[in-house]
Amino acid sequence: MTDEESRRPLQQQQVFLTALLENVEDGIVACDAQGVLTLFNRAAREFHGLPQQSIPADQWAEYYDLYLPDGKTRMSKEDIPLFRALQGEHVRNVEMVIAPKHGTARTLLAGGRALFGPDGDKLGAVVVMHDITERKRAQDDLKRESSLMQALMDNITDAIYFKDGEGRFTRVNRHAPYRGNASPEEVIGKTDFDFFAEEHARAAYEDEQRIMRTGRPVIDKEEKETYPDGSATWLSTTKVPMFDEVGRVTGIVGISRDITERKRAEEERIQLIREQAARAEAEAANRLKDEFLATVSHELRTPLTAIIGWAQMLRAGRLDEDSAARALETIERQGKLQAQLIDDLLDVSRIVTGKLRLDAQRVELALTIEAVMNAVGPAAEAKNIQLQKALDPQAGPVLGDPDRLQQVVWNLLSNAVKFTPKGGRVDVRLERISSLVQIIVSDTGAGIPTEFLPQVFAPFRQADGSTTRTQGGLGLGLSIVRHLVELHGGTVHADSRGVGQGATFTVKLPVMAVYEQRGDADASASHSHDRFEGLEGLKVLVVDDDADTRELLKAVLGSRGVEVSAAGSARESLELIERLRPSVLVSDIGMPGEDGYDLIRKVRALPAERGGRTPAVALTAYAGTEDRARAFLAGYQVHIPKPVEPSELMGVVASLAGGATVAS
Repeated sequence: MTDEESRRPLQQQQVFLTALLENVEDGIVACDAQGVLTLFNRAAREFHGLPQQSIPADQWAEYYDLYLPDGKTRMSKEDIPLFRALQGEHVRNVEMVIAPKHGTARTLLAGGRALFGPDGDKLGAVVVMHDITERKRAQDDLKRESSLMQALMDNITDAIYFKDGEGRFTRVNRHAPYRGNASPEEVIGKTDFDFFAEEHARAAYEDEQRIMRTGRPVIDKEEKETYPDGSATWLSTTKVPMFDEVGRVTGIVGISRDITERKRAEEERIQLIREQAARAEAEAANRLKDEFLATVSHELRTPLTAIIGWAQMLRAGRLDEDSAARALETIERQGKLQAQLIDDLLDVSRIVTGKLRLDAQRVELALTIEAVMNAVGPAAEAKNIQLQKALDPQAGPVLGDPDRLQQVVWNLLSNAVKFTPKGGRVDVRLERISSLVQIIVSDTGAGIPTEFLPQVFAPFRQADGSTTRTQGGLGLGLSIVRHLVELHGGTVHADSRGVGQGATFTVKLPVMAVYEQRGDADASASHSHDRFEGLEGLKVLVVDDDADTRELLKAVLGSRGVEVSAAGSARESLELIERLRPSVLVSDIGMPGEDGYDLIRKVRALPAERGGRTPAVALTAYAGTEDRARAFLAGYQVHIPKPVEPSELMGVVASLAGGATVAS
């Protein structure tokens, strides 16, 4: 092989290496052991602004300058990466700026090391430079934008903050957190728990986690921000979620405005309004008191005038027989009127002090209304007023004080007659609406001014309290009516289309759930005891949202030895059915939330071993044919309308417990 042939592979390898160096994107510079530059590839020449042709080593500095990363401070020889590599340093990630005399400055990231031969002799050094100009420019732009954004945030008086998914502050302005006395740098990486009271911090964290889960913002939420020292700040806060490029919530942005002064001003304004209202109410109360005392004085003196006057005439013996009889009649009538006024005053006193007591028993309202109508009949006839009645005898009894309920009806009817002009009409209705009994008294009389309707049941209030009023009285009757009705667990409502349009008063009272049939009570009790001796030891679950009804049913069934459990809701009763396994279920239908129909469907859905076949009775005020059919379809064996006689209820329970199927 000739010398030329042996050199050819080396020449080809040198050509390949030269082409490789010339085509890489990074700049490569090398020097010999004396520091004389021996290699600039294409990228390095472009970075340094060097021409393609070779140039003397002492002229390279005429083409470019080397600067530190600030782009202003020239590099000394000791700073230059190639020189440092030649001294034996392994140079890594040195940032520098090359500024060609006739070109664009570039920011480069350089790294290099010394080169050694096979025998360990230092041959020189090499440095590789990567152009990071665009990345550096982007970083600088981002830094400028960040600085601008921070400057804007710091000049906004509201607190602005960014948080990650764990509630840690990632960026804040100088106002966040409020009154935390911490710089933004001290806040970054911490959470609300580092600055605020535990209760407030936990509430804020839960709000933010909800935003993270749902992606829904919180807008203008007013909250009281409390601090460990007990102080507080009112804030109006808006928090919105931050999303990544695929739509996932990565954190939240919040802005909070200090509204403490506004809240303080609002509270002061509210307090001022309350004080003004209290002052006005006190002044009105004083006026009412004065008017009431004047009215009491007038109403008590009026009958006294007639009583004393006629008594003096009788004592003087100046009256004939007819006049004397008329005098005695007047004295008696006025005395009764005065006694009624005093009774009203005493009733109000008892109501105010909580000393009014009821003698509760079974009351047939139809009989009560009939008695009152007979009593007011003469007064109605004297004014030629028609008294019309529509009384449902099957409306059902109520549990109450018969005297007090008669007082309620008396006040309403006597008022209707008093305020209805001659030739008018007064209607009285008694009817059953679901589990309530309604008494409705309506008239064609003077009516009630619209503005006075909200005060019609207030004590000492009269639509006409002037000295020229056409009707007497203390203004206590309707107030007493309201209190008596409420003591019976009912409500009373007034309605009128205005002056001269008449008025309607509606009283609603709960019907008795259980009642005894009239007759020989002792015989009935003896018969019932003999008939239902087998009830001892049975387990009955009573479900009714009314506590009084539950207690009554427990007493009725418990008197025959039944083990009675009670629940106030369908949910509570389901747990008891599975745990107690009652012999019979007695349930109301109308209950809040889940009603009796929902309950029996859930019971029937249970396996038999968990109570799914428990015999069930629907004891309800929904007494229509459709209600009865619906109860059967839902899963009840028996439908009993309220009120029910104890013997009937116990008979049904005994039949169901004994395995019989009863339809009622």
